[in-house]
Amino acid sequence: MGKLLEVKNLKKYFPVPVGYLHAVDDVSFSIDKGETLGIVGESGCGKSTLGRAILRLHNPTAGEVLYDDMDILHFNDEEMRYMRQKMQIIFQDPYASLNPRMTISQIIEEPLKIHSIYKSDSERREKVEEIMELVGLQKRNFNSYPHEFDGGRRQRVVIGRALAINPQFIVCDEPVSALDVSVQAQILNLLMKLQSKMDLTYMFISHDLSVVKHISDNIGVMYLGQMIEKAPKKDIFVQPLHPYTIALLSAIPSINVDHKSKKIILKGEITSPINPKVGCRFAARCPFATEKCTCITPELKEVTPNHHVACHRYKEIMDKSLKYDV
Repeated sequence: MGKLLEVKNLKKYFPVPVGYLHAVDDVSFSIDKGETLGIVGESGCGKSTLGRAILRLHNPTAGEVLYDDMDILHFNDEEMRYMRQKMQIIFQDPYASLNPRMTISQIIEEPLKIHSIYKSDSERREKVEEIMELVGLQKRNFNSYPHEFDGGRRQRVVIGRALAINPQFIVCDEPVSALDVSVQAQILNLLMKLQSKMDLTYMFISHDLSVVKHISDNIGVMYLGQMIEKAPKKDIFVQPLHPYTIALLSAIPSINVDHKSKKIILKGEITSPINPKVGCRFAARCPFATEKCTCITPELKEVTPNHHVACHRYKEIMDKSLKYDV
């Protein structure tokens, strides 16, 4: 369907007393219209910062963010105000992202007022009721407050607010991580239903590979601010090529009592993201690391069709001459 979003060499550094923390470091990828890119990695790898930098909730340090071939990093405030109608975000904690003094209807109506999409109160009310029905909220909750809802219904309110101005692209920042497992499934199914109905494009951020597998078309794996592997969902789960991705996949719980694979326990110290040295940032925890890994930073390159990996030893992993000893 063609690219909707293309990110090129995006960087976001935060100043600290001893230098700069490289939260997002030279990340590149693209998302086609109507598809979902899942972003996974452990806490602190830069997933959420990446999403916020793309939306310019954090102003990037360098790079390009092309939305429909327009580099939005050069947009002024007025132009970005217009782009907010096309790009929205669903935050991780639904309670923290909702104003406790506003009713559900006021929360969903707020972006309609900000962007002056409807002139009359009756038109806005009709739109709010339509959105509430779309995300599975009852009309009797029109004047309810966030504290009266459980986590799942609060997240439906957040989704409704994001959809109110008919965006095309939504960053889903761990939208189900704070919810019970049964409620997670409901919200995931809702997001997929809305995507199909409204032709939405998602960047879905999560630390849970099982969740990402359920909703994503392609998956990008991040480690300490860098994209280290990116491929279609099937390729990631069938033939992962980065040692870190392999370790992540081994940690997925299985309900199969005959499941024989063992968890890979990573050892070694995590490299500091503050003024990182040249070389692979996973080298200190990788049993396959060589001297080359510690002195030359591997590039993210396409090694099979649509499968990109940043590892000096991916060929040996591909032909299975390198395996974790568990």
